[in-house]
Amino acid sequence: MIKYRILPKKNPQDLAAPEKFYATAIADGEVDFEFLAEQIAYETTLTETDCIAVLLSLERNIIRQLEQGKIVRVGRLGSFNVTLKSAGKDTLEEVTATDIVKGRVRFRPGKKLSKMTNELRYRKVN
Repeated sequence: MIKYRILPKKNPQDLAAPEKFYATAIADGEVDFEFLAEQIAYETTLTETDCIAVLLSLERNIIRQLEQGKIVRVGRLGSFNVTLKSAGKDTLEEVTATDIVKGRVRFRPGKKLSKMTNELRYRKVN
């Protein structure tokens, strides 16, 4: 069950416009590497230490491959890739690496994760 709150938000393109109200998801705690490793160890024949080592190695390898400009597909979980935000220029020739404002990592969920979002239930909290 996903908890949500209703919050007012201004239109960033028209600050004079009246606020509108939007449902906003509220996190209900968090889990970390150690918790995931413990859960995976419980469900498999691996030890918790083995699971932590695998998760840390996965993280390092995803970072390394993204730095090389590759799309990283993590099985059915989904894929990661780098996207860029850059300044706009009038001509193709004017665009250089110095126009790149920042990079971001984008995650595209696999089918099961995408399907899960369609089946979520919600509960309003104050």
